[in-house]
Amino acid sequence: MKKIWTVLPLAGMALSACVTINIYFPAAAAEKAADKIIDEVWQTEKSATAPKSDKSPSVAPEIKKEKAI
Repeated sequence: MKKIWTVLPLAGMALSACVTINIYFPAAAAEKAADKIIDEVWQTEKSATAPKSDKSPSVAPEIKKEKAI
């Protein structure tokens, strides 16, 4: 009988210690961040491989992507 009073609280503590925390990221925000990083990498690679000229462009052209729904 004394063994049950010892094991029961230990089993309760063991069960309460098994907790899972799920973190969900919005898919649209994650995709937008990935696109931004990819665009930055391509900009860096283009500027590193492009021949340097005397005049620097005042505004870099933006390329907008259309997403299929």
